[in-house]
Amino acid sequence: MSSIPQAPPTTSPTPTKQPPEASKVDPIRMQMFMQRLRGQQSFSAGLLAGFCAAIAGAILWAIVTAVTNYQIGWMAIGVGFIVGLAVRQFGQGIDQSFAIAGAALALFGCMLGNLLAVCIVIAHHFGVSYWKVVGSLDSGTMMQIMAETFRPMDLLFYAIAIWAGYKYSLRRLTGAEIQMLAKQG
Repeated sequence: MSSIPQAPPTTSPTPTKQPPEASKVDPIRMQMFMQRLRGQQSFSAGLLAGFCAAIAGAILWAIVTAVTNYQIGWMAIGVGFIVGLAVRQFGQGIDQSFAIAGAALALFGCMLGNLLAVCIVIAHHFGVSYWKVVGSLDSGTMMQIMAETFRPMDLLFYAIAIWAGYKYSLRRLTGAEIQMLAKQG
């Protein structure tokens, strides 16, 4: 006598749960609060701060390269992180435009950091002033330097930096703010 295979017992899927705080937020309060935050955000301040952070990060990257005589790709992640924090701190943005600006500025900072690091290597190699090398750059020369020094691994570090610039550029709600937005009774 053969046995008939039986299907395994079915279980109903467990519903995904939202964090308790999110399910208790009053949508009207949330909408009013978000409007107030939008009134406080400053895209120009966030953009300027992110741009300054990108330049500072690029310079720091070049200095680390000069001191260590080694170009460290992980510096790109640091550039993305400080750019994102600068955009968030000074822009106080909640809109996606802040995140996009942070990502773009992080990429700019990484590319500038790479370029400045290569300028240090060139200056050392030819025994000339760093400022002479930087002063002789034009757009064609910059593109050539970037193309010749590009390594596929750069894509990974640039991608992580872009992600960090994007992620850290937006203002996040605090636990206290979420509690304030909770439904009453």
